[in-house]
Amino acid sequence: MKKTIEEHAARFSEVAPEYDESQDSDEYRACVSLVVHYADPSPDDVVLDLGTGTGAIALALAPDAKHVVGRDISEGMLEQARTKAAEVGIENVDFGEGRFRDPNVDADDVHTGSSETPQADARDARVDIVVSNFAMHHLSDEEKREAIQVVADLEPRRFVLGDVMFFGEPDPDEPFYSPEVDDPSTVGFLADALTDAGFVLTAVESVHEQVGVLVAERAPSFDEDTE
Repeated sequence: MKKTIEEHAARFSEVAPEYDESQDSDEYRACVSLVVHYADPSPDDVVLDLGTGTGAIALALAPDAKHVVGRDISEGMLEQARTKAAEVGIENVDFGEGRFRDPNVDADDVHTGSSETPQADARDARVDIVVSNFAMHHLSDEEKREAIQVVADLEPRRFVLGDVMFFGEPDPDEPFYSPEVDDPSTVGFLADALTDAGFVLTAVESVHEQVGVLVAERAPSFDEDTE
């Protein structure tokens, strides 16, 4: 990570009131739509949105899910998310501090999950679907591996990741990211990290040569296969 968590949090809290208006690129909007499309929660599902920001993904999924947990490092962004939820009367969401490698999710936050997902080890929490959009690229490659393993340990059946990622050699003259603060990975690296954590990659969507969406399903265990 090129900046500390505290520096990232302060940077996003400063721009939080104008953040939604600033995210007006076609690529960003396409990523949001694809993440929501592939998340596809059922009325019994608990969804965890990591790097929730102002809650765009969380609030879009809430009407179709049982409960949505949004986690972010920026209190300013979380305040915006809570305000937006209150304005539209969405009550099945919980916004609070959390990080990729420490999502701060417990049973009180997620209530109960669906019968399709086994009880997770982490703090007795149950999460069916994990999503993240335009957030993980702040982590280094090794930190991304750790974060993906933390997600896997929650045992969701699906993980949908929209982010800045390299499908080829990025053009240094036209970066879709800020090199001084962002640290995107290649699609190949992310695919390997997901499969190493026990996921099966089921969809890869290229929005731009530097932006995409990966969909990963939890590989069934031997015990589940034989039931």
